[in-house]
Amino acid sequence: MTDRRLAVSAWESLFRAQHDVMRDIDGDFDDENLSAAEYDVMLTVSRGEDHAARLRDVVANMLISQPSVSRLVDRMVTRGLLTKCTDPQDGRGAVVRATDDGLAAFRQVATRHGRAIAARMSVLSNDELAQLQALTTKLRGR
Repeated sequence: MTDRRLAVSAWESLFRAQHDVMRDIDGDFDDENLSAAEYDVMLTVSRGEDHAARLRDVVANMLISQPSVSRLVDRMVTRGLLTKCTDPQDGRGAVVRATDDGLAAFRQVATRHGRAIAARMSVLSNDELAQLQALTTKLRGR
């Protein structure tokens, strides 16, 4: 049986570590290029075939509500970062695709962001990073 006090203490430590790391790397984003939320959308889209993803897959990867993601995507379409069309496999859904400008903005921020993450995480060894990844994946139920 799990020790309740240890579980709460571990959770608090994980939460505070995440908060501290996010505060440290939050400066990687600016609203001029991409906000953190826009970066998350572009991360999902850029990993898809032809730099496209179903809107429902974008929503599933985000930590904000579906209506908020839809509004965010619409703003990104207006800014020329994405295009949006009806999903040919499901007429009720939508597919979003990164534009060349969107990919360029994403790559610029991703390079800076990747360096900041690597620097912040450098306090851990590669073995510790692998353990952290395994543990957080287990916590997420995957």
